[in-house]
Amino acid sequence: TSGTRTLKDAINEAMRDWVTNVEKTYYCVGSVIGPHPYPKMVRYFQSVIGKETRRQILELTGKLPHALIACVGGGSNSIGLFGPFYNDRHVKFIGAQAGGLGLVSGKHSAPLIMGKPGVLHGAKTLILQDKNGQIQSTHSISAGLDYPGVGPEHAFYRTSGRAQYKAVSDDDAIKGFLKLSETEGIIPALESSHALGFLARHGRSFKKSDIVVVGLSGRGDKDVSEVERILKTKGIKFS
Repeated sequence: TSGTRTLKDAINEAMRDWVTNVEKTYYCVGSVIGPHPYPKMVRYFQSVIGKETRRQILELTGKLPHALIACVGGGSNSIGLFGPFYNDRHVKFIGAQAGGLGLVSGKHSAPLIMGKPGVLHGAKTLILQDKNGQIQSTHSISAGLDYPGVGPEHAFYRTSGRAQYKAVSDDDAIKGFLKLSETEGIIPALESSHALGFLARHGRSFKKSDIVVVGLSGRGDKDVSEVERILKTKGIKFS
């Protein structure tokens, strides 16, 4: 119930309890954020995503994909997908960050695009902050992407040029959500819908012969009522 009640505040509260009750509390985070060794540990655990993708795509097509696309909040699912392909330089990495209501509006969660170096929750990374280093408010239609920082390895991918990171608006995420639901009968999480929304908008930039893998990081059962509410505000019937 503290602060803005987002992921950042949940981590704040967990860390406060951890450092206050060190004898009986163990801190563990499920994303590639926070102090060492958590980013490294979670990257290792999540690498099963990329390892299976690599094996399966070679079995299906006999070659590696042209591009990998995944949503990036803290960045666990995406680093798990990207990591095993890191040395395959011809495989492009595209991370979809929460563009919210637009980068100019300030209501977004895109530190890899708009952030600056700093320290948050024990890790040096790219952070949404003001000129005094105070953490800025964030916004995203998806709870899992509503975070002012990002895993430090993603910050390295960004600054080294190994990966590209793009802002995907709330509206495009909704379009991605509907597109997969209608065409494949798979309801994606709103987090994953950002990756789908990017592909829906920029799909024409790829050749028909290109193999593009989208990381579908979660189911959207929990998001159906939220999507319905949003569509109603736009006067769109949801069925």
